[in-house]
Formats: sequence, structure tokens, C-alpha cells
Amino acid sequence: MIHLTTANGAPASKHCFGTMQFGGKADIVASQSMYEDCRTAGINFFDTAYVYTGGQSETMLGRFIQSERDDVLVATKIAYDKPQTKANVLQSFEESRARMKVDMIDLLYLHRFDPTTPLEESFEALAELREDGLIRYIGISNFAAWQVMKAAQVARGFGTTVDVLQPMYNLVKRQAEVEILPACADQGIAVVPYSPLGGGLLTGKYATDKAAGRLIDSAQYNARYNVTWMHEAAAKLPAIALEHRTDAATLAVAWVAKNPFVAAPIISARSSEQLAPSLAALDFEMSDSLYDQLTALSQPPAPATDRLEEV
Repeated sequence: MIHLTTANGAPASKHCFGTMQFGGKADIVASQSMYEDCRTAGINFFDTAYVYTGGQSETMLGRFIQSERDDVLVATKIAYDKPQTKANVLQSFEESRARMKVDMIDLLYLHRFDPTTPLEESFEALAELREDGLIRYIGISNFAAWQVMKAAQVARGFGTTVDVLQPMYNLVKRQAEVEILPACADQGIAVVPYSPLGGGLLTGKYATDKAAGRLIDSAQYNARYNVTWMHEAAAKLPAIALEHRTDAATLAVAWVAKNPFVAAPIISARSSEQLAPSLAALDFEMSDSLYDQLTALSQPPAPATDRLEEV
């Protein structure tokens, strides 16, 4: 697996902070506070995207990193609301670079697989950006395993590599274990998964009837996690966390981080207070027995061959 570094050669932190809330649920004050909390905790890896909060996420992150640009690894993603043609990839990159006021972006992702555009077009642009020293790493996000392998092959055709995959992965969303994680291990691709808290489900806050948040307010998140066994698994986390004198969110993040295929889970929040339990996972030592106990709370995905008798 590739080992990511900042421009000055420092290893990327074992957690990444996702800035999706910057300029949305988190205003400039809350956003800067979380950025500073992350830096104090030793996080030097930050993730954003062209589409986040209408560009405010990139703009704010760019403002925060100006005084220490080479000390942090910044990742963003190409706009997915238009075809990922060479021209559109290059235009999206330039707009992101302008928003952040940086000369170079460390890690540039294709945000989603685009079935309408030959992958060769997208990678021709990425390869040129890398050749010109404008990006250091190439990433893909939300790709299926076969799409990962296709991207790796296409990249080789341009004399470059796919370095990072960003999939969804958490205690109740484990599909990545079947083929995605092994495919990345086979190709030497670092895995930087998002949503370790399952949209807030794994914080335990939805165990009461008075709960409020994305799983209730957002149709997308409700559809993603509106499964009975997932809520049952999440409801058991707080008691286990109490036994270990920690928080359910800390356990959820630490569980993802303990997977040997994972380079750095992406944590996020709307405020410093909400972020604290995820930051605590940086120092939480999860034993093998606790990892197994948590894993047993969820349903394992079926094998790729669908031979259930082999599970």
C-alpha cells in the first residue's frame, strides 16, 4: 500500500478530517475551531470536494491552510455534476485550486464513476496534472471493485497509478470487505473510507424516540440506514463504550481504523464538541477481542460468489 505524505515529507496522519460541513452546518468560526482541534491532535490530512457547500468548504479550508501549506495533505474531488471529460476535469481542478488559493493539490479524486465518459478521458487529464506537478496523488471515490481494477489498468496505460480509494465503510456498512478492500490491497491502493459513524447512527443518538439528525431529516441517509438490524447494533454501542470508559463514536471510528486494509478513516463533525469523540479514537487502543465483539454486532456481507454456505 502506498504511504501518503505531505509535501514536506511528513507521513499523513492515521485519521483524515472531512470538511463537508464547512460553510454548511458549520460556520466560519466553528469550522476554524475544528481545523485547529485537528491540528492540535496531530491530524495533517484534510478532505474536501468541489461540490461541498457550493464551494465554501474548499474556500474555508484554503484559508485555514495558508500559513502551513506544505505541512498538510489536502485532498479534493472533481465535480460530479457534469461529465468527467478531460476538459471538465481540468476546469474543475482549476476552480478548486483557485478557491483554495494553492499552487498544487496533493490528492485529486474522481468523485464518482462516470458511466457516460470513457475513463481514459478522465485519466488523461489526471496524468497530465500529475506530470506537471500540479497534483501528487490520484484518487477515486465510490468506485465498485471492478471499476477500481479498470481504473488501475487505465492509469497504467498513461504511465501513472491510482493511489487512493475513498469508499463508504463502517460497522453496519461492510460491503467494501467483500471485494473493494482486497482489490485495493492487491493493487497497492490506500483506502481512506468515509462515514465511519454511519451518518451519526453509530454515535448512539438515534436510540431514543427524541433523536434528531441526518438519518431523520435526509431522505438519502434515511434510505441508507433505515434497516432494523443496523439500529439494533448501534443501540448496543453506548453500553459497550461505557464499559471501556469511552464514547460510542470513539469505538465506531477506532473499529474502522483497526482494519489492516484502512489507511485513514475520514472523521467529520459540525462543531468542536461533536468532533471530540472522533478525535479521541486517535489514541484509543482497541484490543482484538473488543474488535471482534463489535464486529459481531453487525451482519457480514455475503461473499462475492454468493456461496452463503462459505460464510
